[in-house]
Amino acid sequence: MPYGDTVTLDEGGLVGIVQRLGGSITVRTEMGTLLRIDGADADALGLEPATRDGLIEGPFEMERVIDALRSIYDPEIPVSIVELGLVYRCEEIPRSDGIRQIEIDMSMTAPGCGMGDILRADARRAVEAVPGVDEVEVSLVWYPPWTIERMSEAARLQLGLL
Repeated sequence: MPYGDTVTLDEGGLVGIVQRLGGSITVRTEMGTLLRIDGADADALGLEPATRDGLIEGPFEMERVIDALRSIYDPEIPVSIVELGLVYRCEEIPRSDGIRQIEIDMSMTAPGCGMGDILRADARRAVEAVPGVDEVEVSLVWYPPWTIERMSEAARLQLGLL
């Protein structure tokens, strides 16, 4: 992390879990490096792997799409991308062929953030799991630039910014 490079950890190496939120785990290595582990690979850490059990069931509701996005956390900050204000737009786009497409525009806290592609993929995967969603398009946008004012009051309070 933060550039999204794949790293192979040596068996028996020590890591400390920094956070386990949403579908990923952030660990700190002995060298102080932060790494993101996909929840499906949690067994490599001796933890129960994330499964598809417990997915939202029932008819399509847009609120379920937002809830899915709330399950995506910034790997370095224990706050969801929704509460951080990174999701700028989330819309259902009905198509004439009956496909339900969800379009999402999101940003990062800084243009140089290397987690953009990873968080974008996490958002796409989470929304694709919502019943009734056929296609998901997630775009990174840089306008308007993200500012701390986009964060929810709860997120600012949680991070001691109020």
